[in-house]
Amino acid sequence: MGRIRYLLGCAAAAVMTLSTSASSAFADTFAVVTINQQALFFNQINEGASEAAKAAGVDLVVFNANNVPSAQNDAIETYITQKVDGIILIAIDVNGVKPAITAAKNAGIPVIAIDAQIPEGDNASFVGVDNTRAGGEIGKFFADYVKNEMGGTAKVGVIGALNSFIQNQRLDGFKGAVEESGQKIEFLNTVDGQNVQDVALSAAENLMTANPDMTALYATGEPALLGAVSAVTSQGRGDSIKVFGWDLTKSAVDGIDQGFVTAVIQQDPAGEGKAAVEALVKLKKGEKVDPIINVPVTIVTKENVDDYRDMFK
Repeated sequence: MGRIRYLLGCAAAAVMTLSTSASSAFADTFAVVTINQQALFFNQINEGASEAAKAAGVDLVVFNANNVPSAQNDAIETYITQKVDGIILIAIDVNGVKPAITAAKNAGIPVIAIDAQIPEGDNASFVGVDNTRAGGEIGKFFADYVKNEMGGTAKVGVIGALNSFIQNQRLDGFKGAVEESGQKIEFLNTVDGQNVQDVALSAAENLMTANPDMTALYATGEPALLGAVSAVTSQGRGDSIKVFGWDLTKSAVDGIDQGFVTAVIQQDPAGEGKAAVEALVKLKKGEKVDPIINVPVTIVTKENVDDYRDMFK
């Protein structure tokens, strides 16, 4: 019991891939439908879920949608056919996936959403952070930093993932806090890193080339932050550009040590995966779970980065 199986997904092959695993599906199986397995954040969700599944004595299968929203819908529909006992979803398109969630509910299969809230969805619970609020927290930190360390003025470019609902929330919260601050901060272009590190790197390099007077970068997710750090390093602009973003990696920690990565929102993805599995276990026993299970965030800077170094050894 407690085994974890990984399935690769793409839009064309999602149903076929899942169907080949049907013979191994059995009672007490939870399925994780994730966004990709490139980002450390999503893999840490899987690790936390796997440990919790092992402790609970249930099987866990993981479906990798490879950043394709329709693949997530196909995966959920196939898991309904396979009659899994619960589904954990990290949604790409929070509105587009709602019919599949409703279908799962109607089939008696609870869905726990992680990281991305489903607006008016039929999921049993949401586990994660308030992305708009946390975006506002780092936005306020950024505005204060501009006031105290950058002479009260900045030109900031943004590396996002435009198909990601939650990353757009993080940008909205960030912009809202900056606007409320009253600082002289100009927003330059927002480029699409597509939640893929190499794409984010190219987008960041192009953004920096087009804006030689840019003084700050805001990255709304892990691949975007990786791209931002690599771009600043490759162009030798660590002395002129300060980076703010989401989700620590080793390169982000190195950037903090070098002084150009200033602040990073750190979530607890393993804790989110663990909480989601535990919620499904409770539901299977007939117990109730809270509709929103909040997981706190921390703003990591040079003052507290030592607390996170062991994660990247």
